[in-house]
Amino acid sequence: MLPSPSSSPWLTSPVLLTDRYELTMLGAALADGTAERNSVFEVFARRLPHGRRYGVLAGTGRFLDALADFRFGDAELEALRAQGVDAPRLLDHLAGFEFTGDVDGYAEGDFYFPGSPVLTVRAPFGQAVLLETLALSVLNHDSAIASAGARMVGAACGRPCIEMGSRRTHEEAAVAAARAAVLVGFSATSNLAAGARYGIPTTGTSAHAFTLLHDDEAAAFRAQVDTLGVGTTLLVDTYDTEQGIRTAVAVAGPQLGAVRLDSGDLTVQATRARELLDSLGATSTKVIVTSDLDEYAIAALAAAPVDGYGVGTSLVTGSGSPTMGMVYKLVERDGVPVAKNSEGKRSVGGRKHAVRRHDAGGTATAEVVSSALLQPAGHDRELLVPLVRGGTLVETRSPAEALQAAAAHHRRVRDTLPDEAWSLSRGEPVIDTVTA
Repeated sequence: MLPSPSSSPWLTSPVLLTDRYELTMLGAALADGTAERNSVFEVFARRLPHGRRYGVLAGTGRFLDALADFRFGDAELEALRAQGVDAPRLLDHLAGFEFTGDVDGYAEGDFYFPGSPVLTVRAPFGQAVLLETLALSVLNHDSAIASAGARMVGAACGRPCIEMGSRRTHEEAAVAAARAAVLVGFSATSNLAAGARYGIPTTGTSAHAFTLLHDDEAAAFRAQVDTLGVGTTLLVDTYDTEQGIRTAVAVAGPQLGAVRLDSGDLTVQATRARELLDSLGATSTKVIVTSDLDEYAIAALAAAPVDGYGVGTSLVTGSGSPTMGMVYKLVERDGVPVAKNSEGKRSVGGRKHAVRRHDAGGTATAEVVSSALLQPAGHDRELLVPLVRGGTLVETRSPAEALQAAAAHHRRVRDTLPDEAWSLSRGEPVIDTVTA
């Protein structure tokens, strides 16, 4: 029997989800006395992926959950020793580690643009430096999914989208992807862990393998309907789609919940499926389409009689969700602004403040970012909100409650972007970032 991995610290502890150089920097800073310097780190993206008009911030709730558990216990320290990270002074420091700093950030679900300070960490260097890899791995991944998902939701024009990407990515990434997708308007996920952790509705019926298991299509459909009821969704394209639809209605009756199409020219298939269902009296039976959909394929189906989309590969992989390129940079130490001046990677020193300006109708017109304190005026909205104070979360919410709040915020701010934000053609960021 294989040993259980449940006691392995790298499977359970966020402190080891990091790059080794965070610890080597900390060790050197402890040695020369700079670890206690008050520091400000900011997370921002220098640019958006090519042609994207906005980004959507996601993952803040997951980051805060991980921060609450950011402790080095005996198992974690032993894992470090086994990898040669064994300096006594460093290990003693880590054994007593507790984050006591402050964190501010854009509300999860908000839009961001180049230079937006989406997360700010204020703490002694020896605390703040350890959060870099965790913050970036969570925010870069989840924001990429959310930014792609928001485009798909926009292309769907009110028709529901279901997240179905679990089999195309890492098992934990699949859970995070489902959360990010629902944040921007997906209605459900196929992932059971996401349902359990975040209260997301889950859905799913059968694959082609289930039909192939049976002696004929009718037997497979009958077994599914007997188990799940006539409101189920039957996958009708294993052999011949037209015959599959006829068999589905014959087995389930005209009250069949839905048929799913997963191959071929989906516009043609959906049109024929709708016509055939109506001719068989199944006028309320929905047509659901899957098969490597992205925002462009969804937009192309706008005129087709489709009732919902199942989206997987293009949502959870790099082909559809390009990296957001967020970085975690030191911008201030002991109250003194510091900045990187490397060619192509310059940063702006000093802790930032940010407001979003709107016209009288409520449409966003500009994002103002400044190291000087900004006084909101007119229709400005302050973007940075307090998340952690003195190491304590400002608001304590369950994972499900945090997701619901982020999704509600996203719905509110979505209506403030200019109409051109929803164009799928490549373009510049839909509002400019002004550095004041």
